[in-house]
Amino acid sequence: MDRLANLFFVCILAGFALIHMPEISFLAGMTSFFHVVGALAILVFSFVLLYLGIKALFTKL
Repeated sequence: MDRLANLFFVCILAGFALIHMPEISFLAGMTSFFHVVGALAILVFSFVLLYLGIKALFTKL
């Protein structure tokens, strides 16, 4: 379970990397696409981590 949570955290960091990626000449037309994909990755994996945390909290009680 811990390795899975680490993987999701790294995916969130990858989403931030996509959002803050500098404009490279041959990829300059796709920057809005990278922003959307990065934002979706951050949102999806953040919600998954929250779900796993809440699930772990209530199974321990």
